[in-house]
Amino acid sequence: MKVEIWSDVMCPFCYLGKHRYEKALEEFPDRAYIQTEWKSFQLDPTLPKKGSGITTYEYLSERKGMHLSQVKQMTEGLSAQAAAEGITLNFGQAVIANSFDAHRLVHLAQEKGLGNEVEEKLFMAHFVDGKDVSDASVLTEIGVSLGLKAEEVQDMLEKGLYEQEVKEDIQLAARFGIRGVPFFVFNRKYAVSGAQPKEVFAQTLEKAYAEWRQENPLPAFTTVAEGPVCDPETACE
Repeated sequence: MKVEIWSDVMCPFCYLGKHRYEKALEEFPDRAYIQTEWKSFQLDPTLPKKGSGITTYEYLSERKGMHLSQVKQMTEGLSAQAAAEGITLNFGQAVIANSFDAHRLVHLAQEKGLGNEVEEKLFMAHFVDGKDVSDASVLTEIGVSLGLKAEEVQDMLEKGLYEQEVKEDIQLAARFGIRGVPFFVFNRKYAVSGAQPKEVFAQTLEKAYAEWRQENPLPAFTTVAEGPVCDPETACE
């Protein structure tokens, strides 16, 4: 069963929601049958492709017309929530950047079965390490750390690979009426918006999976012969 997640690396709630969803998934007994697919969403596509050099505090202050002290106070509660989940949000260091190329890297990594891993690396680079995730060298470093070849990441960046896939994700979000992230879609039947508690993800997984399993039953075998076997309880006695 597929779970699609619309997300943006600039979004702290996406980082928090990812961890809560993953905790629910870890405890889900049939998690081997769940496929998580990351979808692209841009909170601010108007940002320059080259890093702005301003921090989240400065960006929010300018965008909302608030004093820096007010912005810091506004984000304190979220930072505390994240810390309780083992997540660090360094808003004072996080560099605001256009996330389009980062989404392209997600598509590349996802083809290699590394979607969850690259999302985590991008969130950490942005929120923890204060790196510019629009910078080609940062994206290459992240890709290589996951086992991708530097050449294939550079080719992706230079040749415009996965640009169409990112645009299609964004267009699909618009058709679905998705206006904010994170947004989780379970088997194209149920949706969870926002960084909900782990229990909400667990309940939705159970409900969506039960219906999906009815539509996709496990194969039934007829045993035509039995013989000696090894099993976990009796070993090979």
